[in-house]
Amino acid sequence: MKRVFLLLALLALCGASYARDFRYVDAASLTLVGKLFPDTPNPWHRIDTQVYGGFTESEFHQVHQSAGIAVAFRTDSESILVRPQFLKIGNGGSTSHIGRMGFDLYIKDRNGQWRWAGENASGKSGEAKGVIHKMEEGKMHECLLYMPLFSELESVEIGVFSDCVIEPIDNPFRFRIAVFGSSYTHGYGCSRPGRTWSADLARWTGLQMLSLGCSGNSKLQDYFARALADAPVDAYLFDSFSNPTPEIIEERLFPFIETIQAKNPGKPLIFLKTIYREWRAFNTDVDEKEAAKEKMAEKMMKKAVKKYKDVYYVTTTSAADPLHETTVDGTHPGDHGYALWAESVREPVLEILAKYGIQ
Repeated sequence: MKRVFLLLALLALCGASYARDFRYVDAASLTLVGKLFPDTPNPWHRIDTQVYGGFTESEFHQVHQSAGIAVAFRTDSESILVRPQFLKIGNGGSTSHIGRMGFDLYIKDRNGQWRWAGENASGKSGEAKGVIHKMEEGKMHECLLYMPLFSELESVEIGVFSDCVIEPIDNPFRFRIAVFGSSYTHGYGCSRPGRTWSADLARWTGLQMLSLGCSGNSKLQDYFARALADAPVDAYLFDSFSNPTPEIIEERLFPFIETIQAKNPGKPLIFLKTIYREWRAFNTDVDEKEAAKEKMAEKMMKKAVKKYKDVYYVTTTSAADPLHETTVDGTHPGDHGYALWAESVREPVLEILAKYGIQ
């Protein structure tokens, strides 16, 4: 009997040692990465719509979504939790549940590379849910936590064991490169928030990509140009020929360039060719429309690179493998397709940026 009591006492002691409380910190008090405008009233919004207007209802919600924003910090906690408060959860279509409303954790490994570590997606305000458990005890880890792609956040708290450290680190990325684009840039079809092509490119190169992907709404609008012209950036990267019609490309491209260059002389503006949509293979209507957009973009960019200094056109953009099996819905790539996109443009984009000391 005495042995039983001793065993129960030992088990209780062991259990108490693992019953550790969590404490929460405001994620916005850590290092925010990937924000086009650093000082928006809501830290998870990408544009301050009290300052910049003209957006449609859809665009208004999109620029309030947290796509492309991440939080950088370090902690020695064995577990990391996230507790969000949502304002609105959007419809990401072919995007996964995790990509649409979840959080995506990367941790720097011993070789200095960012490696995927964990994710969660509760979709419920105020619910604390773990993104990783049972990391190496007592070891400090540098972390990068990506915010949801198609949700509007009111606040985010990160939870760690109460006796552990959590603190901001210096921004792990160099320079500030604005990336304005379509659903491709927004991350439509991604499985996780950290799998957009611009996020991949940032982790691979160490250059900070400031995503302003707006699904279906990257159409060279003048009000987007005015906002982008005011953003504190070193260079621009545009996925601008995926959404607009040939007529819109012809009408708006030059004014769009001129609006940005008027306030940013000497900064590179790099335009990317849109990718091949797999719907085209057997759908003649889609193929004709896509071909017309490509033809107009080619025509206008040939003129633009001659007319304007510091304007470039990268035509290597590809999200297809030899088997053409990277799409999730005929229009959008999945994770592998977006990785192929990032790889296809990496070298030419880096060559252009290096001319401006951005490397």
